[in-house]
Amino acid sequence: MELAKQIIKGNRTALGQGITLLESTLPEHEKQAQYLIAACLPRSGKSIRVGVTGVPGVGKSTFIESFGKLLSSQGNKVAVLAIDPTSERTHGSILGDKSRMHELAADENAFIRPSPSGGTLGGVANKTRESIILCEAAGFDIILIETVGVGQSETTVSNLVDFFLLLMLAGAGDELQGIKRGIMELADALIITKADGDNLQKAKNAALEYKRALHLFPPMENNWTPQVSTCSALKNVGVLEIFETINKFNAQMISSSWKNINRENQNIYWLHHIVKEELGSKQYNSLLAEGKFKMMEKELTKGKTIYQIFSSI
Repeated sequence: MELAKQIIKGNRTALGQGITLLESTLPEHEKQAQYLIAACLPRSGKSIRVGVTGVPGVGKSTFIESFGKLLSSQGNKVAVLAIDPTSERTHGSILGDKSRMHELAADENAFIRPSPSGGTLGGVANKTRESIILCEAAGFDIILIETVGVGQSETTVSNLVDFFLLLMLAGAGDELQGIKRGIMELADALIITKADGDNLQKAKNAALEYKRALHLFPPMENNWTPQVSTCSALKNVGVLEIFETINKFNAQMISSSWKNINRENQNIYWLHHIVKEELGSKQYNSLLAEGKFKMMEKELTKGKTIYQIFSSI
């Protein structure tokens, strides 16, 4: 298919069109998207996939722009898949990441694609995994996935990436209560952001606190020791060291074969996830088409519980 050929040639316009096709829910588009993924899949898998998460206000977009410019300056092609939260009320998203990363957006070695979460939990969009495949086929060797940033339910992204980067704030109250333990256990590196000016010492103190806390956690399955450091994206201080940490991690994981093992495990996870989601959607749409939801809604207003109604289907 022509779109796949253009993506493989590195055409960024075609790449954007391909991701739009992936995100479409029209039945005819879904079939075309499957052909597109199949055509691009043999050219994928050679990148370093990095998840970037953290609480709102931690400076994810500022960090990614500074980090992305560094990667580009060293000859890397970097793709940013930024996930914006979808409004429960309007079902819309602002999708403003390109405006927040205007310098990186203008870089010829960079590609930024904001996508709505669409209500998907875990800080990622429904088609983020497939979008990674297209970006890799287009020749991008480092894929950055910026999550929604709710701070506590971002664990799904760890099943998409090789390296999980957790950005933290200093001076925002009790450091170890700022985020849940579950996500800290998944992080390959914790970065205390905005480490400049009056906040520098607070950032250093916070880094020490997190280093002590990480010693209490069980060792990671891949034998990697999570790194803790500080950085100032505005001042470009500590950003290069983060890239060096990621390269060290990548070399270690390739050497131990963990990178391939981890990606195989991730593929198995997504097989189960997608089959479960698709079967659920089909059954839901079937009940909707048969008009059974109207009957179920009436039962609900009569005082029956959702589980009582569900068990009677």
